[in-house]
Amino acid sequence: MNLKKSLWIIFSVLLVDQALKFYIKLTMTVGEKVPVIKHFFYLYFTENIGMAYGMQFGGDWGKLFLSIFRILAVIALGIFLVYIIKHKRSNGLIFCVSLILAGALGNIIDSAFYGMIFSSSTFYSVAQLVAPGHGYAPFLHGKVVDMLYFPIIDVSRAAAPSWIPNFLFGPDGRLIFFRPIFNVSDSAITIGIFWWFLFQRNSSK
Repeated sequence: MNLKKSLWIIFSVLLVDQALKFYIKLTMTVGEKVPVIKHFFYLYFTENIGMAYGMQFGGDWGKLFLSIFRILAVIALGIFLVYIIKHKRSNGLIFCVSLILAGALGNIIDSAFYGMIFSSSTFYSVAQLVAPGHGYAPFLHGKVVDMLYFPIIDVSRAAAPSWIPNFLFGPDGRLIFFRPIFNVSDSAITIGIFWWFLFQRNSSK
């Protein structure tokens, strides 16, 4: 796989990721849930200041550190991608790294720029595009937009079999799988990492 094909993978992931995030930001309020496939797949608008799948990381300073870490990781991934393409490593490895890089870039865009170009999303109002610098947060302090929610299993403690351990139930008393809400970038990173470790580990040597 050459650099041009790798860039097309990255561009395609970013296009889908950012188009969906813009749609969510400009049409939905925080916490709004829209069924795509009822009882299976929802668009569920949430925002987070932390890592993938809604995990949090240390307030404002943690957010800044995480944003800078993401930028450094993207630079390192970009250098590694150019290296493996130049040395003609396997197409599978190049595909994996391209997905991971695209996913990391997608979430960096949110962190770096969304706070500058969007007004705040709330439980009661939809965000608006604003002039750069007039948004809800400064550079590198934006929130990451999540919306993909797959509650394939959703059962209350009262309705569940007694042999299921209590720790599997959330504070709301429900067992939900899959509970985290994520985005296209998170998916690209996860697929890329899993594919790499399952099938491509020897190709990076």
